[in-house]
Amino acid sequence: MAGAPAATAPARPVGIDSDRSAGSVQRRQRLRRALTGWAFSAPFTILFLVFMAVPVVVSLVMSFTDLRSTDLRNPFAVNFVGLDNYTRLFSDDLFLRSSVNTLVFVVIGVPLTIVIALAAATALNSGLLRFRALFRVGFYLPVVTSIVAVAVVWRFLLDPEVGLVNNLLRVVGIDGPSWLFDTKLALPSLIAMAAWRNFGFLMVIFLAGLQAIPGDLYEAATLDGATRWQQFRNVTLPLLRPTLLFGGVVTGIGYLQFFEEPFVMTQGGPLSSTLSVSYHIYNQFGFGNYGYAAAASYVLFVAIVALSVIQFRFLGERS
Repeated sequence: MAGAPAATAPARPVGIDSDRSAGSVQRRQRLRRALTGWAFSAPFTILFLVFMAVPVVVSLVMSFTDLRSTDLRNPFAVNFVGLDNYTRLFSDDLFLRSSVNTLVFVVIGVPLTIVIALAAATALNSGLLRFRALFRVGFYLPVVTSIVAVAVVWRFLLDPEVGLVNNLLRVVGIDGPSWLFDTKLALPSLIAMAAWRNFGFLMVIFLAGLQAIPGDLYEAATLDGATRWQQFRNVTLPLLRPTLLFGGVVTGIGYLQFFEEPFVMTQGGPLSSTLSVSYHIYNQFGFGNYGYAAAASYVLFVAIVALSVIQFRFLGERS
């Protein structure tokens, strides 16, 4: 008796197996690429976490504590004081004085630096000056020079007895003042030095922005009878707005953190007239007031963010 034919399993379509195999291969390739990318970025990621992210978080937590240098042996025994450090800041006359000094430094220094840099860039771009390459190098040289070296040189230039500035004034019969020892002149002297040192960087940026403006626009404006000033106001400035925004933000952030100038030239004096917020924070860390100094650091951070937002508001693209 012939047996019944054996039941056979339905054949699996070849296309399904090939699709699954191709998908598995793609997943392995994506995983391999991801692991390769993380392997290459691991050194930076580890360094960033250890030396940037973790200290930032720890300093934020520290600003809500009463941590002092005497607590370093037992850091977990410190007390959380909430917003006490922040409220102390705004009742501290020294911090308020340093805040006013920093505000004056920024409000006067940033526009002054931008105006000088824009004037120099416009002159170089117009072709009125010969040996433009030499001027570019000369204007940019202070930027790449150490700020400490620049501050030391300026301290000798402004010396009331042997300084070059007062000696030149004596030639014309003027008795020069004590630039760095007068409470009314010390901060303006630092502003002048900072503007002189930093305008070369902005000049290069503005020069690149000016050279990106099409010359046809100036030709059309000239045919319409526009004067040089009208061309500058109605053609140059609007098209230079993104470049001005970059220069203003970068310069503003740097000037809000100014530290080396008073540290080298005046030590915050006379009578705290050149004490900056950064210098005050430095002093508080030196005194061992870690929680208080951390709170001041975050107030400065908020000021930097606020200034940047204001500059984006006034110089950013307008729809």
